[in-house]
Amino acid sequence: MNNPSRVLATVAMLSTTSAMAHDPIFGLGPHVLYKGGVEVALELDAAKAGDEKAQSTALELTYGMTGDWAVGVDLPYEFRSVAGDSNNGIGDVSLFTKYRFWRRDSLGLQESASVALKVITDTADGSGTPALDKGATDTILGLAYGYEGRTWYRWASLRYRFNGKNDAGVDRGDKVLFDLVGGWRPKRTGYLEPDTVWLLELNGEHGMKAEQGGASLPDTGGTELFLSPGIFWTLRNFAIKAGVQLPIYSDLNGRQDESDYRLKLVFEWHL
Repeated sequence: MNNPSRVLATVAMLSTTSAMAHDPIFGLGPHVLYKGGVEVALELDAAKAGDEKAQSTALELTYGMTGDWAVGVDLPYEFRSVAGDSNNGIGDVSLFTKYRFWRRDSLGLQESASVALKVITDTADGSGTPALDKGATDTILGLAYGYEGRTWYRWASLRYRFNGKNDAGVDRGDKVLFDLVGGWRPKRTGYLEPDTVWLLELNGEHGMKAEQGGASLPDTGGTELFLSPGIFWTLRNFAIKAGVQLPIYSDLNGRQDESDYRLKLVFEWHL
């Protein structure tokens, strides 16, 4: 017969997980909302590569269709500058969905796996220089696994981005993204207490060369790896996520600026 205290501990842990589960900052996680749940997130991003700087502010809305299926929309506003020229405006609206097809719960532990689909529309403001409009619709397919314990976390994900052909007839080259992430909670806390989890991510990107008229473009495609420390702080149904991607390896084709850094700050509310 199960010890009553162990059963209560399991119930408490699972309740906390469903109310505010954790996901990586830069990678893809398997977390989905509970049925009828609403998540409102404000995301701030910044990146620099050579003389190009980019910033964006996005409002993300997610709805739990069932306990295993969530859908949402991402509404960005972008700022971009290159060599003294700057431009800002509405970015490409994204529609996304995620389905959790496997979940296993045990005492103080939850494992799960999900598939995800994201469609990045061609809706950005097309005026100004540098351009915010990429001139094509892109699609991302992803697979994610997560291990969420009371002290330790780990995630792994693989995504494939299908980049469309733009208005100039350039096939922009697809991209493969992978992530390996570890998390550590230094102090176990209850649902009503502030909770902190430290994260360390390894994020990789490999882009294929772009093509135009059947010929490869030399200054496109290549590989970059990032080591990304971050923090996930929660208090009941509110969370703050923050992290920085630091490049540790770069093998870009031709003359391309290597990434200097990428920053992300996210505020989340579950309703």
